[in-house]
Amino acid sequence: MSELKEIGITTKKEGDFSEWYTQVVTKAGLIDYSPVKGFIILKPYGYRIWEIIKESLDRKLQESGHQNGFLPVLIPESLLSKEKEHFKGFTPEVFWVTKAGNNELTDKLAVRPTSETLAYQIFSKWIMSYRDLPLKINFWNSALRAEIKATKPFIRNSEFLWQEGHTVHENRKGADEEVFLILDYYQCIIENFLAIPTIRGVKTEKEKFVGALYTTTLESLMPDGKALQMATSHNLGQNFSKPFEIRFLGRDSKQYFGWQTSWGLSWRVIGALVMMHGDNKGLILPPKIAPIQLVIVPIFKNKDRDIVIEESNKLLAELKEKEFRVILDDREEYTAGWKFNDWEIKGVPLRINIGIRDIKNKNLEIVRRDTGEKILINREDCSDRVGFYLDQIQRLLFEKAKEMQDNNIIKVSNYQEMKNILKEKGGFILADWCEKEDCEIDIKNDTGADIRLVPFNNKPDSEDKCIYCNAHSKKTVIFAKAY
Repeated sequence: MSELKEIGITTKKEGDFSEWYTQVVTKAGLIDYSPVKGFIILKPYGYRIWEIIKESLDRKLQESGHQNGFLPVLIPESLLSKEKEHFKGFTPEVFWVTKAGNNELTDKLAVRPTSETLAYQIFSKWIMSYRDLPLKINFWNSALRAEIKATKPFIRNSEFLWQEGHTVHENRKGADEEVFLILDYYQCIIENFLAIPTIRGVKTEKEKFVGALYTTTLESLMPDGKALQMATSHNLGQNFSKPFEIRFLGRDSKQYFGWQTSWGLSWRVIGALVMMHGDNKGLILPPKIAPIQLVIVPIFKNKDRDIVIEESNKLLAELKEKEFRVILDDREEYTAGWKFNDWEIKGVPLRINIGIRDIKNKNLEIVRRDTGEKILINREDCSDRVGFYLDQIQRLLFEKAKEMQDNNIIKVSNYQEMKNILKEKGGFILADWCEKEDCEIDIKNDTGADIRLVPFNNKPDSEDKCIYCNAHSKKTVIFAKAY
């Protein structure tokens, strides 16, 4: 029992959410800590989740004509000066390389916080004519931003894995279409694979990506009442093509500047996955994203060992043939109870227990990770029942998360009510806003909440008043405290 307590989750999710989260990501085998503050080591189990996300999104990008490339991690300071306004937003977070061996560099190098300046200097060489457009490049890489004070695995790190897409189009229409195509892709991955509901909208002028015409975003609400930005897609207009000379010869033989987009999704969504679905036993993984969708645990006494292991291997082969991600836990140095606990912490959606009695009765016991329910099924129906329960778990996890989010979207009519809700439990606060940045800043300073997004199809009533200054409201927005 002492060993079980040592490996188990010792803090309740509803008690100390931050400590609970830290225990889950470490004890479930997703990450370990690096010797350098702000950096984490992604262990194979955690990396496999990222790979499944990557494979799912990459398939969509390839189908729509995007190509993958690679960019170096170092960017000369002299190149960054071409887009000072954009880069100054990242300056406080930048790591700099100032020496090569014992030699001081004459042009110091920034370690990539994002790749606009480097990519666009290259794009200016690649694009000559409208025939070269649209150019649609995606980079799967890491970025580094100096998050030293308040770090949280997956959510806020000094180095993180992500993809960043960069495209160039003939006109604004092409760029607009790209922005919303990618936002659709992101929403599909986050909702249909990670089972996390999102709300779509645009960022305010204050919160949009520096240098963008506008920024679209997907925001989700975590169980502790805080918002998390899941992914963003930006229309950059011609704000980068002009300083970087990304020109093309148009169809009318005149010179034009390209219209650009950029967009990104990071391993932050893995952190959201943990927070949204995990419980006091550890992870709960939606089947579509789970590295292991089900585990077979043979249970036997010594005299029955060979029979149970043989039947377990037959079952393993049958389920693999159906392309389920399944493993057989035949480790004999651990008890069945220890294995149950281990796979519960790791969040494997289904467990099949198989013993000599099950073999004789031609039954199997399936255990669901999401509900803990134990279900007796006929051996011959195993593949069909596994598929059924995996689909059901995927759907129910989303529905549960959607219900939580919907129940915590609160329309407020006065500022004091808004402050009380944010102080007591958080959530998504629907409030009217006059579009004045001063009000946005004052609310942030007073409550810690900012405008997460202006939802699409925004149609405020003409009688509405700004939640803060009582001036005529032009927008209904969502405020929240955020990670």
